[in-house]
Amino acid sequence: MNIVVLDGYTLNPGDLNWEGMNKLGNLMVYDRTTPSETVERAKNAEALYTNKVILNREVINQLPGLKFICVLATGFNVVDVEAAREKGIVVTNIPAYSTDSVAQLVFAHILNFCNRVELHATGVRNGKWTSHEDFSYQSTPQVEISGKTLGIIGFGRIGQTVARIGHAFGMNIIFTNRSLKTGFSGWCRQTSLENVFRESDFLSINCPFTAENKGFVNLSLIKLMKPTSFLVNTGRGLLINEPDLAEALNKGLIAGAGLDVLSSEPPADDNPLLAARNCFITPHIAWATHESRTRLMQIATDNLRTFLDGKPQNMVS
Repeated sequence: MNIVVLDGYTLNPGDLNWEGMNKLGNLMVYDRTTPSETVERAKNAEALYTNKVILNREVINQLPGLKFICVLATGFNVVDVEAAREKGIVVTNIPAYSTDSVAQLVFAHILNFCNRVELHATGVRNGKWTSHEDFSYQSTPQVEISGKTLGIIGFGRIGQTVARIGHAFGMNIIFTNRSLKTGFSGWCRQTSLENVFRESDFLSINCPFTAENKGFVNLSLIKLMKPTSFLVNTGRGLLINEPDLAEALNKGLIAGAGLDVLSSEPPADDNPLLAARNCFITPHIAWATHESRTRLMQIATDNLRTFLDGKPQNMVS
């Protein structure tokens, strides 16, 4: 079997290996592939791996030998699944590989906002403490999260993991979800979307992106939030109306935001959030711990192995 990985660098920048996948066929790995290179590189592939390279109907129709596609992520919107289905191509994804890592980064952003460890450590390194007249100083207010309300939008695996971590910190947990969630009474409470915005001191967005919820986090919802509240998004950038959030931050309608995702990645230079007040942006790294990527590599290999065995797993087609 001819196996092609179109954009393998973010999964494996050199600290993992492709050994398991290599045992399943003739493997060719490209670090990155541009749209103009896609068909040429994939033309002989029977199994094709993509992360962000788009496989639309036009591309799929030019790959007659293709039998299997695996998206190296949970979201699979880069593939025209219907076009693949019409051609009898199995499409798979990688679910639930990064839950703990994503939840960890949610709290990295929350704790950064509360304590600004790097800012204070840099101040100490630059002599600010040695020259200070007091035994202690604060460049920013220090915030304790115990007793604060953590609101979560989307209560799937990641949202529930965020909730459990917040509960361990002594936070009050509320959440909203498209369907009713049971079995959580006593330590967290399901409520409406509007109430989550109103009541939260810290608000974490962990819902999937759909055509219906594009840009739903807009100025009217943000205005419901407390001026001391902090918003975190590790879901998808397109869930937020970015000009509205930038306006809210710059006007002090909320205290800050921690974002790991933006509507376009990498962002354009004129993205208003890049210069917004108290906006802390990380470059889509929540998924990228070594442990998480190791799981992703294993599941990606297993997806192809089970397909070859006639029992495909994690199918989305």
